[in-house]
Amino acid sequence: MDMRFTPDELAFRDEVRAFLKAELDPALARKVRLHHELTKAEMEGWHAKLQAKGWLAGNWPTEFGGAGWTPIQRHIFEEESARAHAPRIVPFGIAMLGPVLQKFGSKDQQDHWLPRILNGDDWWCQGYSEPGAGSDLAGLRCAALRDGDHYVVTGQKTWTTLGQHANMIFCLVRTSTEGKKQEGISFLLIDMDSPGVTVRPIVLLDGTAEVNEVWFDEVRVPVANLVGEENQGWTYAKYLLTHERTNIAGVGFATAALDNLQRVARAQVHRGQPLSQDPLFAAQLAEVEIELMAMSTTNLRMLSLAAQGQAPGIESSMLKIKGTQIRQRLDVLTRRAYGGQASALPTLGNEGPDDAEEALSATATWLNNRKLSIYGGSNEIQRSIIAGALAKG
Repeated sequence: MDMRFTPDELAFRDEVRAFLKAELDPALARKVRLHHELTKAEMEGWHAKLQAKGWLAGNWPTEFGGAGWTPIQRHIFEEESARAHAPRIVPFGIAMLGPVLQKFGSKDQQDHWLPRILNGDDWWCQGYSEPGAGSDLAGLRCAALRDGDHYVVTGQKTWTTLGQHANMIFCLVRTSTEGKKQEGISFLLIDMDSPGVTVRPIVLLDGTAEVNEVWFDEVRVPVANLVGEENQGWTYAKYLLTHERTNIAGVGFATAALDNLQRVARAQVHRGQPLSQDPLFAAQLAEVEIELMAMSTTNLRMLSLAAQGQAPGIESSMLKIKGTQIRQRLDVLTRRAYGGQASALPTLGNEGPDDAEEALSATATWLNNRKLSIYGGSNEIQRSIIAGALAKG
């Protein structure tokens, strides 16, 4: 299999680089590079620029308003965007709900919700995890009881990323307690402005509150907002999680983090010489670089298979495990490279010299990214998925 970029793919990479140079505000890129919290307006503004170019939904087919990119084009765009420190495309509408609606949604749902995702009319968040149902997602208890042409939803969701900005949430809810626990789950679209919905922030280790807990107190949801069939939500959830786990691997983010770490190692002085020349640190840096190169090759191999119409299997779990391990390792090495300069958290909203802020933000990033090996199905769960698949042959 030839995994080198074709001339057309190289031309596309040049186009992406030119677009980022022309459209990405340096002040915004600086905030991303220093891991400052972005405002809703900043994220929406970047989405609008991408949509004007026709690039917001690169993973969507053209028939649904997407760019219809090949998997390789998506890989190129994500890697170049990460290296340029562009804001991440908020994934919940574009990368998660969109593909589910395209595959399982009704024609009316597709016609109504998909254009609103692209136009920015709706900001979606994800309602999967609960206090007693995280990696064991099938154990969820948030209930939806049928009452005429509505469901009445009561329960709680937690770790709802950017839920404070959202006006819509797609939820897994329990519509039946009969049979296996996976068989009584449905996929429901809920208006966050409905009476009975309460959003409460959760402050994380790095001092930000990007995640929330969401409470539903007898919230009425139209039956028309049920995606697919009742009690078949587990099938749709697994389809969505395959996309999410591949995205969590974050090859582009890891590549950008490695670039930054190499720059820091060249600039930091240790015992009279650049840290990059210290034998122990150089060996650790080389080891993580080799691991990233191997993961990138695996990712390209999976993308090549996807381009041939083959759905990802345990490869998405493999990438999720390895990708999160590599990103966390890069965070540890970056913080180690800064030494005492990274011994505290930055004061949010207090700008200073970039070098000092970068050192402090290394600690915030290290703390925040501990979540990578937990969300989207913990790495322990991913290993069980791989083992189970291999045991079946």
